[in-house]
Amino acid sequence: MTLGPDVALLCHWDPSGAVRPDTARYIRELAEAGFSVVVVSNGTPIRPAVAASLTGAALCLTRWNVGIDFGAWRMAMRKLSLPRANTKRILLVNDSVYGPLMPLAPLLARMAPDTADLWGLTDSTERSPHLQSYFLLAHEPVVRSPAWRSFWRWVLPLPCKRWTVGRYEIGLSRRVRQAGFRTRALFPYEAISPDGSIRNPTLGGWRTLLEAGYPFLKRELLRDNPTGIAGVGAWRNLVPAAYAHEIDADLGRGRTEI
Repeated sequence: MTLGPDVALLCHWDPSGAVRPDTARYIRELAEAGFSVVVVSNGTPIRPAVAASLTGAALCLTRWNVGIDFGAWRMAMRKLSLPRANTKRILLVNDSVYGPLMPLAPLLARMAPDTADLWGLTDSTERSPHLQSYFLLAHEPVVRSPAWRSFWRWVLPLPCKRWTVGRYEIGLSRRVRQAGFRTRALFPYEAISPDGSIRNPTLGGWRTLLEAGYPFLKRELLRDNPTGIAGVGAWRNLVPAAYAHEIDADLGRGRTEI
């Protein structure tokens, strides 16, 4: 499998093997930004006709739904022998968000290697300070480091999301920083919650993020609103109408989750 120097690994899950319209757009935008996009489907394979229609996807892999996104990324890196000799950047993303709601290329261009070695879109202080793992961009010094290799070597299929967040989402930021690398969020926690009252900005700070040019909405927020945030229904006033229709259509399908 021929891959370019920039590789995006997108973890996908849908019980029917479908791909949401916004996820298909996500794949196209990443490809247009220069990434070789590998879609890793957890559990149900993507339907062949759907896979064939995914403009920009270099490859679609399927695996058992164990270890959620970190398990998917580990499998893909092992199967594709990443990093390869030509690898410069690895982008780890999943479909736990709706979007992108705006072009991604300008945001990716701001995630420069001279400012940070590992980038996220957002960071959180929930449980421990860390970059949130639905969007992580690792530059070459990180992906070729012993810390990166050691971290992924010991990723195991943990049985629940909370354990995965604690050990791997929080753990990856900690491991990278301990190795002397710089981590940074494009939409930093301090700007979203100056008083420290919001622990998870993708939930409690969703409106501030959108107004700052953030390109996503968390599906968990619109589907479940697990922390009971007031006024979430106003999201429809803050996104383009065509994207709002896409989101409403997916919410009407019922519950799906990585």
